[in-house]
Amino acid sequence: MIIKSVKGISPKMGKDCYIAENATIVGDVVMGDECSVWFNAVVRGDVHYIRMGQKVNVQDGAVIHCTYQKSPTNIGNNVSIGHNAIVHGCTIEDDVLIGMGSIIMDDCVVGSNSIIAAGAVLTKGTQVPPGSVYAGVPARKIKEVDQELSEGEIRRIANSYVKYSSWFKESE
Repeated sequence: MIIKSVKGISPKMGKDCYIAENATIVGDVVMGDECSVWFNAVVRGDVHYIRMGQKVNVQDGAVIHCTYQKSPTNIGNNVSIGHNAIVHGCTIEDDVLIGMGSIIMDDCVVGSNSIIAAGAVLTKGTQVPPGSVYAGVPARKIKEVDQELSEGEIRRIANSYVKYSSWFKESE
């Protein structure tokens, strides 16, 4: 793993986190407990801060960044950021699933209990109301999150990644 300070500021990890051997975490990054940053993922807080709550998983190849002096990145609790997603200078509230290969641009706000579908692109400043499913390019609302999606996808995936990371921590 690459964990680097920038301008004297070092990343801070909570308890029981898993960082893959080739993940990169740089600068002003603070993550809560039970987070995981997977293979080839990059969390780069060099030009602004990145804050992550509890049980956030940043899956393989995902990039989390921000915009210099303008747009930090804030991520709530129980958030799954899918493989190869880009989360840039935005706010992701609690209990959100960011699908594989999706892009969340500067100044977007993804409301709690929402799903951003795989491959979706949220253009700059998009406001996703809580409990929404957004899909497409550019992304638009396609439906509401029901109880089945909330429990069966959002919470299931967040909890599964805590379990998966335990497998890797056991072998260290």
